[in-house]
This record gives sequence, C-alpha cells and structure tokens, in this order.
Amino acid sequence: MSPSLDPSTFHTDLFIDGVWRKATGAATFTVENPATQEVIAEVADGGLDDALDAIAAAGRAQATWRTSTPRERADILRRAFDLVIANTDRLAAIMTAEMGKPLAEAKGEVAYGAEFLRWFSEEAIRIGGDHTTSVDGNTRILISKEPVGPCVLVTPWNFPLAMGARKIAPAIAAGCTMVFKPAELTPLTSLALVEIFQQAGLPDGVLNVVTTSDAASVVEPWMSSGIARKVSFTGSTEVGKILLRQAAENVMRSSMELGGNAPFIVLADADVDRAVDGAMKAKMRNMGEACTAANRFFVHRSLAEEFGEKLAKRMAELQVGNGAVEGTEVGPLIEQAGLDKVDGLVADAVAKGARILTGGSRPQGPGYFYTPTVLTDVPLDAELMRTEIFGPVAAITPFDGEDEAVHLANDTDWGLVGYVFTESVDKAMRFSSALEVGMVGLNTGLVSNPAAPFGGVKHSGLGREGGKIGIDEFLEYKYTAIAH
Repeated sequence: MSPSLDPSTFHTDLFIDGVWRKATGAATFTVENPATQEVIAEVADGGLDDALDAIAAAGRAQATWRTSTPRERADILRRAFDLVIANTDRLAAIMTAEMGKPLAEAKGEVAYGAEFLRWFSEEAIRIGGDHTTSVDGNTRILISKEPVGPCVLVTPWNFPLAMGARKIAPAIAAGCTMVFKPAELTPLTSLALVEIFQQAGLPDGVLNVVTTSDAASVVEPWMSSGIARKVSFTGSTEVGKILLRQAAENVMRSSMELGGNAPFIVLADADVDRAVDGAMKAKMRNMGEACTAANRFFVHRSLAEEFGEKLAKRMAELQVGNGAVEGTEVGPLIEQAGLDKVDGLVADAVAKGARILTGGSRPQGPGYFYTPTVLTDVPLDAELMRTEIFGPVAAITPFDGEDEAVHLANDTDWGLVGYVFTESVDKAMRFSSALEVGMVGLNTGLVSNPAAPFGGVKHSGLGREGGKIGIDEFLEYKYTAIAH
C-alpha cells in the first residue's frame, strides 16, 4: 500500500443492489500510483456473474424508481452535492494517488463534478412536456417524458469523478436505474462517489457498480441483456464503435463522447499573450490527458515565432512532480503505454523536421513523467497531427491564409472542440461557423461547463452531456392522443 494514502478511506468492492461485496471468486486487480509506481489497492475484479447480478438488480429497481417523485430525486442529488463538497480533500487525495493529477487540480475536478449534481438536482424538477390540439380540432395531443430505463454507464480514467457525476446525475434526475463500470486504472475515486450516493439516500438497486480488469466480460453481458435500454460511454472512438454495434442489436439509445483532435487557431490579429494563456489551459489541463486538449496548434506565420517562444517559456517554467507534493503543476501520465506513446509521437515529429523549443524528454526516476514540450514547424505528415497526443506536448504548425487554417482544422475524422483566438468579432463568428466541431472556444482555452451541452460531431461522438438538454438523453417522449 502507498504510505501516503490510508486504505480505510476508500472502498475496493463491487456495489450491487445496495450491498458492498467481493467479486465472484474473490478475484482482484491492482491499482498503482503513476507518480511512484507503488500499489495503492487491490480492487474487486468483477466478471460475468457479477455483471448479470448488477443488471438484474437495475432491472428490478426500475419499476419503483421510475415512479419516484421529481422532488425525491432532486433532494438525493442535492444531498450528494453537499457530501461531495464536504469530502473534497478526501476525494482529491484519492484521485491524485490513483490518477496522478496535482492535488490542486484534483480539487478543481471535485468542484466541477459536484456542479453536475447540483445542476441536475435543479433539472429533475423541470422535466416538462407539451399539450396542444390537432389541426382538425378532433384530438388533444399530450406529450410527456418518461425515463428511458436501465442505463449502462462506462467512464474513462482521466476525470474519474467528473465523468461519473456527469452520467449518473442526469440518470438519477430522469428516473433511470444504472449499471456503472469505472475505468480499471482509476476505480477508487468512482467507488468513493458511489459511496456518497449511498449516503445521500439513493435506493438499493438504482446504482450498481462493477469494477473489472476485463471490460468486455462485464459490458457485453449488459449490452446483450435485453434489460438495458441506453448506453452512455466516454472513451476512445474505437471502443465507442464496438459499443454502437452492440447497441444496435437491442436498438439501445446511445450517447458517445469519444476521441478528439482539437485544433487551436491563432489568427494574425490575435493578442499573443492572451492566446498563450488560452493555450496553457487548453493544452495542460490534466497533463494534456483530456479529449478537449488542444492537439494541433495552427498559428499565423506572422505570429508563429513569438507565440512559440512565449509558450515554450511558460511550459518550461512548470513544476513537474508527484501530484501530492505542494507546488506541483504537472503530474505523471497515467501508465507506461501512455508515456511510450507520447515519446514515440515526439520522436516521429522530430524525425520529420519538427524542432523542439522545450522539453522532449523523460525525467529520470520512477513514475510515468514527461517534460512539458513545445514543437514548432511540425509537418502535416507527423503522426501526432493525426492522433490524440494525450500528453503535455504542443505541436505548432504555421499557416498563411484563413481558408487554409479552416481546411487544416477540419482535415480530421474527429470533431469535438476547436479553439480560435482573434480580436475580430466577424472572424470569430465566421470560424465558429466553419469549424466542424461540437464546441468552440473563442478566446478561451476552457469550454467544459455543467451548464453547457458537451459533445462532438463526426467520430467524436453522439448526443450531449450537461446543459438543459443533457437530461433529454435519459428520457423518452410519449405522445397520447385524447379524443374530444
């Protein structure tokens, strides 16, 4: 066990039908601290039997839970919000230990994730409908919204509290039961969140959690069960496509927040210092391990040198280290595979002509660390221009014309978010319209907000999470014709 984290402060078991229990056969898998490579915990390794128990519990609970009142659901979410805020330090410590992000950033994620609970506690009591009259006057048209039914929720490792909250909260608000599979690399934060929902009074069977080292052995039985009516997934495009094929077999509602390849465009009239500030947020949040992270920096040739030098200076000044140590600004990457990927992408870009302005190396010692890196003159055939970097690497490519910038930005299968920096309102709105993405940051490097609909187009996903429409992903519309 890591000496910096008390194992009595977190759960490691499955949670099914209101009971914390071991996995079938008492199987476990290890969770490590990516900063030290020490084992933090042994977590229950669920399999087929556990998955079937969980989806059966969600199915049984749905009939009662769907009749719960909006106020009851809202009050549970509000109590959960209060408990998350009250437990900020504990949740952040768990998150930093298993995921690596600096403690200050982990606390920021706790606050961000909690806002989904508060937001959807308020949306739960505002589920509306419609009432009108048919055009011939013979029928009254009543439109109501009902819970879609049991939901399969699958979350990634990079934001273990916020992604759980972003899916669980609207499901609760809508009256849906759930089966939930957290990421294998960061299950402890998710289990701590589940404990908070239990403390907040969520009825048994409404939220069931199976941790596992073999995602397919758990998720596939859920998808094929015939009980689940919706799947909500955040993760890679490759896995999302697999789940969409599985969802088709039972015609399940699907929400997919998948990969990104975000362009960051700095136009000729941009305020360079403002753009660098935005770049630090868009690139370095969560060590660059975010689907919204700026991946490709397209900077007008007249500003490319100044922008690159200023960004490199800011990146070089960042303090890299164990996220639990005060003053750390950049923690480790999540695992060896992620570190090897980033190192390989940088090497490929340099071999093809890119120049390193800062970074480009692995520090000595334990942990999966990579120094914050800025590359310039990155050629378009570099591999990191075509794939998510998921690390602290900013790749700058100069452009000359605005039409060229739009073409380069849209020349990708992904379309989650794009960033544009300009002092012209006309250019800002033109680029916002031209970019093939679901979200645009204009003169800002941060777009995530519980009050806004989060999601992308093309291979970046389907549906939206958060905002006023986030709850609709968990509701079905029913039309009742009433004769006059």
